[in-house]
Amino acid sequence: MNTLREALQEYVELRQGLGYKMHCEGLLLPRFVSFMEAHRAEYINARLALEWAQRPTVQPAEWARRLCFVRGFARHRSATDSRTEIPPFGLLPHHSTRARPHPYTEGEIRRLLDAALQLPVAWPSTSLRPWVFHGLLGLQRDGHAPVGSTEPRARRRGS
Repeated sequence: MNTLREALQEYVELRQGLGYKMHCEGLLLPRFVSFMEAHRAEYINARLALEWAQRPTVQPAEWARRLCFVRGFARHRSATDSRTEIPPFGLLPHHSTRARPHPYTEGEIRRLLDAALQLPVAWPSTSLRPWVFHGLLGLQRDGHAPVGSTEPRARRRGS
């Protein structure tokens, strides 16, 4: 049976061979294996995986992502090492902190369109700048370029 480090190398090569970039996983999983080696662990277990994911130097927002990387590696490893524990889903649930969109009122949109026409044109190459922003904001308002809004056009306009 090969070591965790050898298994990690196989896992990364397999995933890259399938077209995965492995940017973050390729950086974090070797650190996980080093952590496991420092704890003299011969196989992946959920307790150590959770401990590694929640290291004091790591922001809580990253915990679920780190554990997800370990979960993928553990699934791969479990095919050759029956002692491997795959950390269960939901152990560190991810709570998105994404901002909620703000649907603009007609008055706010009118003020934005007016402000766009007042943008400075200090250089000759920027003479169209106010009209570009006016046009973009107008397209968004009319539903032709829904940047950041997920509501259907009819609901946004009050129809």
